[in-house]
Amino acid sequence: MSGRQSRVRKMYATFWALIPPLVAIALALITKEVYSSLFVGIIVGGLFYAGFNLEGALLHIFNDGVVSVLSDEYNVGILVFLVILGIMVSLMNKAGGSEAFGRWASAKIKTKVGAQLATIALGVLIFIDDYFNCLTVGSVMSPVAGKHKISKEKLAYLIDATAAPVCIIAPISSWAAAVTGFVEGEDGFSLFVRAIPFNFYAILTIIFMIGAVLMKVEFGSMKKAEDAMDQMKDLAEEAIKDGKGKGKVIDLVVPIASLIICCVICMIYTGGFFEGTAFVEAFSNCDASDGLMMGSAIALIITLIYYMLRRVMKLKECMECVPEGFKAMVPAILILTFAWTLKAMTDSLGAAEYVEALTKGSAESFMMFLPAIIFVIGCFLAFSTGTSWGTFGILIPIVVDVFANDPQLMIISISACMAGAVCGDHCSPISDTTIMASAGAQCEHVKHVSTQLPYAVTVAGISFVTYIVAGLTKSAWISLPIGIALTLGFLVFMKYGVQKEKATA
Repeated sequence: MSGRQSRVRKMYATFWALIPPLVAIALALITKEVYSSLFVGIIVGGLFYAGFNLEGALLHIFNDGVVSVLSDEYNVGILVFLVILGIMVSLMNKAGGSEAFGRWASAKIKTKVGAQLATIALGVLIFIDDYFNCLTVGSVMSPVAGKHKISKEKLAYLIDATAAPVCIIAPISSWAAAVTGFVEGEDGFSLFVRAIPFNFYAILTIIFMIGAVLMKVEFGSMKKAEDAMDQMKDLAEEAIKDGKGKGKVIDLVVPIASLIICCVICMIYTGGFFEGTAFVEAFSNCDASDGLMMGSAIALIITLIYYMLRRVMKLKECMECVPEGFKAMVPAILILTFAWTLKAMTDSLGAAEYVEALTKGSAESFMMFLPAIIFVIGCFLAFSTGTSWGTFGILIPIVVDVFANDPQLMIISISACMAGAVCGDHCSPISDTTIMASAGAQCEHVKHVSTQLPYAVTVAGISFVTYIVAGLTKSAWISLPIGIALTLGFLVFMKYGVQKEKATA
């Protein structure tokens, strides 16, 4: 036993703590199979923790991993929310609401560019919470995307890129609440607002996404997915024509509106709004898991009553949607459970302590370049662990401590923490937001990860350069325009390169 404990001590809070998630991510990208990849990463983490003792590893994996994450109140709330969303999507499909919206949108949205911009606009409008964003936008826009030959991979990217990146620059969101909670000894909400212009990854992702849609720029594996979808034009149009047409647009609007209103009310309820707390402060104090769970449950009841009163479906038909909706969410639930378990393995190996020591060591020597360094560390940590909020919790207190005497550099570095966390979360196959974006778009998870990765890495590289400029100038008025210019310049270059390739083909 002493030998095993010695091996654990040698691995604890070292680079070895990040090996299990890196193994899972590498296997997922190589094999294109996410379940076994995550499971192998979990086993590696368990073996590391137990000093390669099989019995100890199994006990740690199941007791401290699977059972622990599935008995966590916050996690259970998210799973309940997922299941209810699955049931509501099944109800809307069976009632014909999704199909009716697809027909209506086909008449109003005439082009593929318009459909993509509509998806982005809806994603930006639903800024309250990233989980809610992913599943709601996916439910509403899937029929429109199919009509306009937008691949599931591209839809998943648009959903993912308007989830966390939008939430992290929205003062009224569950993400703002998370960030402000990690800033001790300072006015967290004020710092969050002041950091928004320096949150380069989030801002540049939105600009990149809109620019790519308007310029019709695609590259990498995303271009292959879009080209393959273009060849299915006639099949997509036939599917629209063959629809039964029994539903109306209102049959989708009522459930979605109920969902949004009920979730907002329940989120501010958990933050104490009805006990006298101000609206913004209530959002800052809210419990997103409880709020989304209760709000979605109330919205489900409203939807069931509405459908039966309108005689769209009978009670028996409604109840048939319950197991159908649950089954539709099983892949997302399974991946989330594995991802949470893998994070538990990583935490038990001291990943947070390792990154904290690494960051403090860097802070002593590279003060002006620290925002760029913090951004890279945040990317790597969030990518490896699949959690943005955990990355905030590790890095933001360090930044506040290091830059106590330089408020402007503190703000820039806090924004770098947030941007790096969102970037890593956006890229990571074990991120819950990435998983839900795949579920929302009904896209195979590994395909979503592999197609959006070149886009996310491009914006990350531009953001890194922009943070170097910000660290030297300490001005958003200088650094942000440079980042925007680099982003648009890259898109113009890619468009010119694609045109040149077509001309010479």
